[in-house]
Amino acid sequence: MVLAKWLAMQPKVMIFDEPTRGIDIGAKSEIYKFMRGLADTGVAVLMISSDMEEVIGVSDRVAVMHEGAISGILARDEATEENILQLAIGRQVA
Repeated sequence: MVLAKWLAMQPKVMIFDEPTRGIDIGAKSEIYKFMRGLADTGVAVLMISSDMEEVIGVSDRVAVMHEGAISGILARDEATEENILQLAIGRQVA
């Protein structure tokens, strides 16, 4: 119900914090489709997730933080587990 109210306001940005934590795989797929649909209509979708597979599988770009600051931003084709972990520990990606 709350989500419907927000969508009625025609937001330009939606932030999803751990949107699939504790949800079965079928529901995850529906959430991913919903977020993709928002992005396809021009809504900026910011997903915060600790699930590496989810981040790599769903994101167009990945911003990685280290010690409270963004240490790098990776395009979809650069968003590998190795690159994400390198930025997460404060190293630059080669």
